[in-house]
Amino acid sequence: MGWFFIYLYPMEKHSQIYGIRAVIEAINSGEAIDKVFVQKGLKGDLFHELESLLRKNGITHVYVPAEKLNRLSKNNHQGVIAKISPITFFTLEKLVEDVLAKKEAPLFLLLDQLSDVRNFGAIIRTAECTGVDGIIIQKKGAAPVTADTIKTSAGAAFKVPIAKVDHIKDAVFYLQASGISVIAATEKTNNTIYDVSFKAPSAIIMGSEDKGVSPSVIKAADQVAKIPLLGEIESLNVSVACAVFLYEVVRQRSD
Repeated sequence: MGWFFIYLYPMEKHSQIYGIRAVIEAINSGEAIDKVFVQKGLKGDLFHELESLLRKNGITHVYVPAEKLNRLSKNNHQGVIAKISPITFFTLEKLVEDVLAKKEAPLFLLLDQLSDVRNFGAIIRTAECTGVDGIIIQKKGAAPVTADTIKTSAGAAFKVPIAKVDHIKDAVFYLQASGISVIAATEKTNNTIYDVSFKAPSAIIMGSEDKGVSPSVIKAADQVAKIPLLGEIESLNVSVACAVFLYEVVRQRSD
């Protein structure tokens, strides 16, 4: 039987669990695991049990050299380290059902491959200030909720429900089937945010810092819109752009 190692770092360094058996137990107990680092080349029944659990539960995991794990922890990690999220994530279904049971015109925010944790935190803060009912991110490739995220959000990450999905496009289809209009932010349109009505149940999609919203996700959206830019710089920081979109929703719904 493997040893059960758990070490909770101070919030500044993010909490983590190490050891194959410990991570298995954490998954089975429902711990909110953000990401698992697995040493390349691991073998054995216990490792295969862990690998199966990671896939079954849709937990983000990456295979890395032992040197990477040694940098993450000086303890006996047994080839596996799991980072624990400081928040509990919702399923998309529960998030949408809970919100629709309470509000006639909810507002959701989808983040397509946003990768910077500080941008993520700033967006969460703005989302809380503008009455966003839930944020939806992708399990793989999205910025994690770290200590920096929490700090930048000014604690809003504990107030706004966040759901993880396998693919943003699947979330788009589910929201549409639930009667929610989905609007994607993109510069490749003549439609501005002032041409779109946000008074109905709505979901806004913001893209990654470098590539924006994925073309396939844009195609799945009901509408697209851009922010008018009058200067020479062609784009805004994603957290600023998100704030502009969300406050246009506030303006329209305040009329």
